[in-house]
Amino acid sequence: MPLTSPRHPASLSAPWLRGVARQLSRLGLVVLCATGASAGAEEVVPRAPTREERARYPWLGADVAVRPLDVAIAPPEGYARVAVEPGSFGAWLRGLPLRPAGTPARDFRGGRVLAGDDARLAAVAELDVGTANLQQCADSIIRLHAEWRWASGHSEQIAYRFTSGHLASWPRYAAGDRARVSGSKVTWVRGASADSSRSAFRSYLDLVFTYAGTLSLQGEKARPARADVRPGDFFVLGGSPGHAVLVLDVAANARGERVALLGQGFIPAQDFQVLSPGAGGPWFSLSGDTVATPFWQPFPWSSLRRMPSP
Repeated sequence: MPLTSPRHPASLSAPWLRGVARQLSRLGLVVLCATGASAGAEEVVPRAPTREERARYPWLGADVAVRPLDVAIAPPEGYARVAVEPGSFGAWLRGLPLRPAGTPARDFRGGRVLAGDDARLAAVAELDVGTANLQQCADSIIRLHAEWRWASGHSEQIAYRFTSGHLASWPRYAAGDRARVSGSKVTWVRGASADSSRSAFRSYLDLVFTYAGTLSLQGEKARPARADVRPGDFFVLGGSPGHAVLVLDVAANARGERVALLGQGFIPAQDFQVLSPGAGGPWFSLSGDTVATPFWQPFPWSSLRRMPSP
């Protein structure tokens, strides 16, 4: 359960007060709960995305109700979010839209994989997962990184490697080239008309999801030092299967101790989840020799990677 998002605050039980909360939410405000999981906790009322948010997160529909990650989940007491470069992947992730508190995680078929009150689940991102079993752990990281580049005006730099090592670039796909895969051999041929629409972009991503994975992400050359971990980095243990989790945010206290918000997709393809270590979550300590998450073996610091920036 998020530190700052009680599931059923008694202070919001009255219909008239819920109406007030909705009005405050439209103004970007939050409601202080009189009771809940912790004193002074904030219940962030879900609201329709703003025009700016729909530009930054272009998959959002107008009919969804969202909570920005950095508003919905505050740092632990005594901690402050670390500085991030404006316009960076990490800064973009801080505004990642979340579904209402208590939302369960579902797979690509609509089946529930995690209850909304599961202690390992802090929140569910408002991000479509598609209709096929494709957008899994590594694919979710690729999806978010590609969406950031798309929204920030760097679509010409969208490119990811298949597990074979072959590069699949969005500009090439948009121009009409298509991958012809035979075993570990990949050739590109002109197979379609030029199309740079959002639907074509999603088809490109599905192609990448089909042939990329934890092994290709593990090959990323940027390997930040432990002291340099920042939002947008990820931990990956390549394999069949392997696993990867994304660093969504980092906070530090006056002693230099750091904690992180971590997110994941999983098998089968399912909603992207903000994780929680359990009681006292959702922030994970970065003080140990490994980072332990609820669904996989601990990640050593040698598994830390970073996507390239524009």
